[in-house]
Amino acid sequence: MKTQKLILDGKSLTFEKIKYFLEQSPKVALSTEAKSKINKARNLIDKWIKTDEVIYGVTTGFGEFANVKISIKDIETLQENLIMSHSAGVGEALPPFIVKLMMLLRVNSLAQGHSGIRLSTLNLLIDMINNNIIPVVPSQGSVGSSGDLVPLSHIVLTMIGKGKVQIIKNVLYPKSSNTKIISSKKALEKFKLKPIKLAAKEGISLNNGTQMMTAFASYICLKAKELLKIADIGGALSHEALRATDRAYDLRLHKLRPYPGQIDTAKNMLSLIKNSEIRQSHLSGDKRVQDSYSVRCIPQIHGA
Repeated sequence: MKTQKLILDGKSLTFEKIKYFLEQSPKVALSTEAKSKINKARNLIDKWIKTDEVIYGVTTGFGEFANVKISIKDIETLQENLIMSHSAGVGEALPPFIVKLMMLLRVNSLAQGHSGIRLSTLNLLIDMINNNIIPVVPSQGSVGSSGDLVPLSHIVLTMIGKGKVQIIKNVLYPKSSNTKIISSKKALEKFKLKPIKLAAKEGISLNNGTQMMTAFASYICLKAKELLKIADIGGALSHEALRATDRAYDLRLHKLRPYPGQIDTAKNMLSLIKNSEIRQSHLSGDKRVQDSYSVRCIPQIHGA
């Protein structure tokens, strides 16, 4: 079946689309509206530079150097130095699927059109995604709540032709023969792509985000949803084996509490044990008032 292109606009990416992206590796593109917003914001940055406005990280230094004015001729060097200085991660490399998801999430964030990045720069990141050029990103170095500056800088490093990458189509189940690490410059040349020279504001636009932790959180949520299905099935099997009552899943009880997850789990449990012959065969003569917590509180636990 032909995969459908995944259109990003900064506001409609869902868990289902992320799952589709990881499993099917569809081509990624920006919406027309997103392109318009990106160009509009970039024009504003260019205008401010021409009028010599004082803007943090654009015409000034970073952090303690926020009060240091940067000359127009050094603006591009400032952005590259920002990326070079933050490309200092250590430890094992992140899994390729996490890095690819980081790239998707960064594009989606920048698609909102508030950062001032050039459309051509963002298009290179999209081209890398679409050609399965996956940067090698060390796992240690995130600044936490201040942002995944270091991991994201390692991705940007490959966009300027100075980092290492792998070309992997199936990031969830990569073949060992396809995990060779090569220079980003060589990989870009293979797909007729050119490294970019970061313009004003672009370095900080690309590395100032939380896409590594968001990538992990998204993947964990997807896996948790899969595990939750298995947990319900396991609970239903235990219910059968223990010859338990289904009265603990009565929806009239669960609707007294406004917890959607609890209600959904109760519905699912009733569906899984519907028409149970085991349950029917033990209705008569069963003197138990209630079952153990582990059985009767499945909706409360799985629901949460």
